[in-house]
Amino acid sequence: MQIIEHWIGGKPASGGSDRLAPVWNPATGEEQAQVRLATVSDVDTAVQSAKAAFASWGQQSLSNRSRVMFRLRDLVERHELELAKIIAAEHGKVIDDARGEIVRGREVIEFACGITSALKGGFSNDVSRGVDSYDFRQPLGVCAGITPFNFPVMVPMWMHPIAIATGNTFVLKPSERDPSASLFIAQLYADAGLPDGVFNVVNGDKTAVDALLDHEDVAAVSFVGSTPIAKYIHERATANGKRVQALGGAKNHAVVMPDANMDWAANQLAAAAFGSAGQRCMAISVAVAVGDAADELVGLLKEKAEAIVVGAGDDPEAEMGPVVTKASCERVTGYIESGVAQGAEPVVDGRGLQVEGHLGGFFVGPSVLDRVTPDMDVYKDEVFGPLLAVVRVDTLEAAIDLINANPYGNGTAIFTFDGGAVRTFERDVNVGMVGVNVPIPVPTAHYSFGGWKDSLFGSSHIHGHEGVRFYTRAKVVTSRWPKHTESQAAQLNFPTSS
Repeated sequence: MQIIEHWIGGKPASGGSDRLAPVWNPATGEEQAQVRLATVSDVDTAVQSAKAAFASWGQQSLSNRSRVMFRLRDLVERHELELAKIIAAEHGKVIDDARGEIVRGREVIEFACGITSALKGGFSNDVSRGVDSYDFRQPLGVCAGITPFNFPVMVPMWMHPIAIATGNTFVLKPSERDPSASLFIAQLYADAGLPDGVFNVVNGDKTAVDALLDHEDVAAVSFVGSTPIAKYIHERATANGKRVQALGGAKNHAVVMPDANMDWAANQLAAAAFGSAGQRCMAISVAVAVGDAADELVGLLKEKAEAIVVGAGDDPEAEMGPVVTKASCERVTGYIESGVAQGAEPVVDGRGLQVEGHLGGFFVGPSVLDRVTPDMDVYKDEVFGPLLAVVRVDTLEAAIDLINANPYGNGTAIFTFDGGAVRTFERDVNVGMVGVNVPIPVPTAHYSFGGWKDSLFGSSHIHGHEGVRFYTRAKVVTSRWPKHTESQAAQLNFPTSS
């Protein structure tokens, strides 16, 4: 049985723990490896390695840091298929979906390649007689990232390229469900010439998480995951004096107006609901059909869902893979059962799906429930699986009220050709990321990603210019260069710019 280790100080490290957790193959249901779970001491070793590396890395020139990022970007592109296969084997998503994740993560590396522009400060000449003012940003020190299973490459890349390019060092705690991709990236960093200790990986569970949140030498923590854990991490790390960006869960709605291109909308909703088996924080899990749109939309969604080919991640014919664990499979089927029991109409039922040659896999087929109401569990909770709930409303205003009443505010979308409806929707909806005829409005890397309400704890969104600000702090210098022979009497009044 393969043992997946940590990466500390530029090389694999076993650490001092004898605790192990299974890593499953979701397509077969078999245990394919075990991952070592870090102790508090292991985390301290990684943090101390990062702290020692910061002494020199934080003083590196911007051009040297950029060169590492350029080399990393090329290596990630060169090894894209190999990395995608690692993701597919441990997460379960199909190869093409995994490659898409890598491409979106690589966009953040490309943003980090231009860190010289992102860190440009300002200069003001002669703010007072003979006095200049300017500002610049400096790195924080050791930063930590705690990331979820659903995007084992992209979500960590929302964090570490920007943190490292701005001069910080980094300790990543990936999900123990699919840890191998992070170790592959660590090797690519080493191949790109990143000094030992700048990027570290510690695998683990709550013990490792708490050790990072409590460690006095960790300056900032980034997190993406469920809302209860995001709230916990924000509270504990903030109490320990750390900067925190904690992105939580979601319940993303897509509004379909009667004038929409229904076939387009149905195709986009099917992709957004069932891609990656619905295991995306930006997945559309609620379709809000307005007025006369409902019957036609539901009929098309049934057609699209039933046409999706489900199979193992490495099956070139498959469009959707399994969910990540048996518990996830049982969770999704449980929500289908409860939805039907509470009055929803099953349009497409993915329970009991069997994939030939993979009878032990964690498969749930694409599922659509119609006439869902806000009091049903399938509407209230984040299902995180291939289950699309259809809610019917009479007006756009009712759709906006429905979305705004939901505790989450991550992403939303509207499908229509009515510019007035779009303008009303994008201004009145209380959600952080909005799509117009785009079902998954994940911003490109030079913008920042983040939701509102219970989808974000703290004020900082992730990557883009907000990411640069999060991983650095500003320093303002006011300077004056008097002549060697110049003299001025002491003035005890408060200084002004006169």
